[in-house]
Amino acid sequence: MKLSKKEEALQTKQNFRDLCMDVEQRLLNIPESVSGDELEKIMPTKSTFADGCYIREIFVPAGQFFTTEIHKKDHPFFLLKGKLSMASEDGTLNIEAPFHGITKKGTKRAVYIHEDVIFITVHATEKTTVEEVRKDVLAESFDDPAVLLKQ
Repeated sequence: MKLSKKEEALQTKQNFRDLCMDVEQRLLNIPESVSGDELEKIMPTKSTFADGCYIREIFVPAGQFFTTEIHKKDHPFFLLKGKLSMASEDGTLNIEAPFHGITKKGTKRAVYIHEDVIFITVHATEKTTVEEVRKDVLAESFDDPAVLLKQ
């Protein structure tokens, strides 16, 4: 039975999501993999709050490969410095600063850093701590109602 274009697109998105989650698990199982405080030392972040906005700036050194969090809301991002490749369910982007784009809700990416980057995201939120913002704008899984694929 042939799938409609819409069903085919949904299947492609689901396949990418499954692949991205598999890549993330494989990365986490590498002995040299880091997280938490160790990750903050390698990829330091700066958080700023301004009248209903959370601005997150991150420095990432060249050679890093990682997957991003799953986003519940659309938000802008800005590449201020460097070069990177991002794979998402919409395809692969090879970008060089200066660049800006929109992260759509439900997005999770696999990212490779070619040159040191400075990357900024801006999130509309009334939350006032990083922990509250994370709960507000990030999903724990693709099963979160905010990011479920619709038929």
